[in-house]
Amino acid sequence: MKFKYPRTPHLPWSPGASSDDIHHKHSDHFVGKQVIITEKMDGENTTLYRNAIHARSLDSRYHSSRAWVKALQARIGYQIPENWRICGENLFAQHSIAYQALESYFLAFSIWNAQNICLAWDETIEICNQLGLSTPALLYQGIWCEKSIRTLVINTQQQEGYVVRIADRFHFDDFSTRVAKWVRTNHVMTNQHWMHSEVVPNQLASQSGKKEEPNG
Repeated sequence: MKFKYPRTPHLPWSPGASSDDIHHKHSDHFVGKQVIITEKMDGENTTLYRNAIHARSLDSRYHSSRAWVKALQARIGYQIPENWRICGENLFAQHSIAYQALESYFLAFSIWNAQNICLAWDETIEICNQLGLSTPALLYQGIWCEKSIRTLVINTQQQEGYVVRIADRFHFDDFSTRVAKWVRTNHVMTNQHWMHSEVVPNQLASQSGKKEEPNG
């Protein structure tokens, strides 16, 4: 069974939230919990399964920017347990931010088991290491402290924002109170949707004149 990745609510102080977005009025649901904060990447939400792949839309059509991550799924899919899925960001194509030193064109941020439970962060890292997958940059790890987190320094010219999640496992039905985001003002800075423009690849840290092989 396929699952569409949920819309992530904005934190109350997220400047990039629009009237159409989901907003948290407070952050009380994080109080007392261990949280993980990672960089929010400017790419395309993508989900890998054992025998399938899709972007946020379950019926994603072909697009040249999806070829690299599709090849990645073909290489590692057999290692994904039946009815599990790996969610992450497809960063092959430049959107509003041009990345110059990515670890990979796919950064995994959550893994879900057959019971539709998001694995704890330490479990996620362990499995990503086994599969050779990279994850977004870790910006904060510890007990939720709104005062400290509000002072996180984000370079809004090179970073879209950050994502908060609890460090422990949680069920899909609890997503809205276990995950939240902060997004920069005017985070979409292009005049034309990236899918209707020429695909310009982002750059990898290890790149030397050729694209990274899709091995994670």
